[in-house]
Parts: sequence; C-alpha cells; structure tokens
Amino acid sequence: MSTTWAAILVLAGGCYALKLAGLSLPSGVLERPLVRRVALTLPVALLAALVAVQTVADGARLVVDARLAALAVATVALTLRAGFLVVVVLAAATAAGLRAAGLA
Repeated sequence: MSTTWAAILVLAGGCYALKLAGLSLPSGVLERPLVRRVALTLPVALLAALVAVQTVADGARLVVDARLAALAVATVALTLRAGFLVVVVLAAATAAGLRAAGLA
C-alpha cells in the first residue's frame, strides 16, 4: 500500500472517529450557551477566512487584483438582496471586465 493510500485511510478513520464522538456527546453538553454560540459562529468565521485567503493571497504573498473588486461587487449585490446567480454573474463580469481592460 502506498503512503498516499495509508494517509487517506488514516484521515478517513479520523473523520469517522470525530463524527462518532460528536454523536456520542450527551445532549446537555450541546445545549450549553457557549457551545451553541461557538457552533453558530465558527462556520461563518471559517468561511470568511477562506474567502479572504482565496481573494487576496497568491501563494505566500498578498495580491490586490480583480478578485478583490469582484468580492466588493458581490458584497454590494448581497447587501441589496440580489439572488445568488445575479451575485455570481456580477462578480464574474467585474473580474473579467477588469482583466480585459488590463486594470488587474
């Protein structure tokens, strides 16, 4: 068995064990205010970090390019309650337009 497959199996086992541990917790633990607050805010924080890294990072350096402008347009569109498809199209059009114009 190759090292890659061994790593995949170990990680799959770890994921299963983590899922089983979560399901095995007593409901009283999950009803604590701190646990509920963390469970509600952690996904938002992780998604925000992912968006930030994918928007302004290129390897080990920071980059300001069309992706940042597209994110700004998407943020405005979401604030105005635009639909998901409209937000994606506006952001893609912004990035494509800036790149085509040579501005990013």
